[in-house]
Amino acid sequence: MALYSDLPIYKHGCDLLSLALDVQTQMPRIFKRSLGEKIHALCVDMLEAMAMANASRGNDRVQQLDTLLQHLRATTAMLRVSHNKRLISPKLWAESVELLDAVGSQAGGWRKQTVGNLSAAPAA
Repeated sequence: MALYSDLPIYKHGCDLLSLALDVQTQMPRIFKRSLGEKIHALCVDMLEAMAMANASRGNDRVQQLDTLLQHLRATTAMLRVSHNKRLISPKLWAESVELLDAVGSQAGGWRKQTVGNLSAAPAA
């Protein structure tokens, strides 16, 4: 088992957290605490879910990956609203879309592989 910090999904997650800090810095003061902090917190929660998924097996891993994907959807929605309201630059929005897609596709593939392994495993 690889260290969670060596996984490509974790590296993309760290890049997303760094971007969340840039988003929070760029937002007008009135939105920094409400929207900016939530985006930041969701990115931290995604990193925690990645680490927990790497450390767990079976249904526990699927549950952690579902949590990760749930946080990803919420982060995507908040960043989309931020972009639509012109709270963040188009450049940050474009970077966030790339990172969110990378994390989402890797998490979805990881989940699919885990579910496939569960269904292929012999019943005990």
